[in-house]
Amino acid sequence: MMKRLLASLAFLLASAAVAQSAPQLPAQPTTAQAPSSETNPSATISVSSSLVIVPALVKTKSGQLVFTLNANDFTVKDDGIPQKLQLEPDTDSQPLALVVVVQVGGDGIQHLPEYSGLGPLLDAIIGNVPHRVAIVDFDSEPELLHGFTSHTDEIVTELNRIESGDNGAAILDAMSFATKLLRREPPVYRRAILLLSETLDQSSHIDLTEALHELSDTNTSIYAVGFASTKTEVKHEASKLNSSEPNPPHGCFSRDPKADPSTQESRGEQDFDCIADLLPPLRLARMVEIATRNSLRKNVPETCAKLSGGEYFKFNNGKSLRRDLFTISNDVPNRYVLTFRPESPHPGLHALTVTLNDRPNLRIDARSEYWVDQTPTDVNSPAPK
Repeated sequence: MMKRLLASLAFLLASAAVAQSAPQLPAQPTTAQAPSSETNPSATISVSSSLVIVPALVKTKSGQLVFTLNANDFTVKDDGIPQKLQLEPDTDSQPLALVVVVQVGGDGIQHLPEYSGLGPLLDAIIGNVPHRVAIVDFDSEPELLHGFTSHTDEIVTELNRIESGDNGAAILDAMSFATKLLRREPPVYRRAILLLSETLDQSSHIDLTEALHELSDTNTSIYAVGFASTKTEVKHEASKLNSSEPNPPHGCFSRDPKADPSTQESRGEQDFDCIADLLPPLRLARMVEIATRNSLRKNVPETCAKLSGGEYFKFNNGKSLRRDLFTISNDVPNRYVLTFRPESPHPGLHALTVTLNDRPNLRIDARSEYWVDQTPTDVNSPAPK
């Protein structure tokens, strides 16, 4: 068993060493179109300015929000390297751009009646700030039901009369569609996605690498409420992963074989903790990418939420949905926004770890990854049609 684990690690270390031999590109300078990151941290995309934004939510173990921390209470590591942090003030008063993404196909059809009457909760999530909201539904393909508007009642009307689709569940295509919409919004706006979907993607055209790139390459907080996909599909999807992961029967990477994969802790989260103890910093990012790709296969909404520093809730029924949306409405404006500037960041995925210093009674949810392109991302690229 130990030989198997060491052999797997040796292979991955060799692959990472080859990748490290490629020339490193310097951080891209701030573009003239972007506003000052010091006055508007949420406006800056990490790949074009080298300012990395790390939203973090801190609660007590009983679930109470914590408001009294400062930058010295946090430690952020980028590929295992501690960073010099700043804590941005008063981000809760910034305008908000929100995309509501709703599955209307596949297993989502049976939940459509539960989305009626959510207007007051949507208003609570937005809060008393300038805002722009859009709504996207999806089955085998994403569709823009209503573009960005400051009139929330128009979005609620679309949500109340939403219609069922085909048997598809192209979650990753829909998330890609939503992030591209958000990139067109004014840079002074915070960006967020509210996703209501099942756990497994069943018909997206986008590949996992591109999906991971897009999800990690935007300062968007994702809040997701996910209902379990049918167990037959869960078992089929999970079976495709068993032969390709560094996953010995016991030890750090082991899983409970009797548990429903859709209800387990994220594979990416467990693998990240194991890998961080086993591998040097520069190799960590590649291993985390592998773990996250596998996690996307298991539970898309949960993985999206964890990538962005948002939150994931399990969808049980209409009552639990309303309770979870109420929790989200409290959490959206009460996140800490940490920022740092990495020195000469390498292109590709970067693994972030965010911890609290000497605060054992608190728990933290924070962004876990970001992506650096070889060329800056154009925040004014055309919106999807």
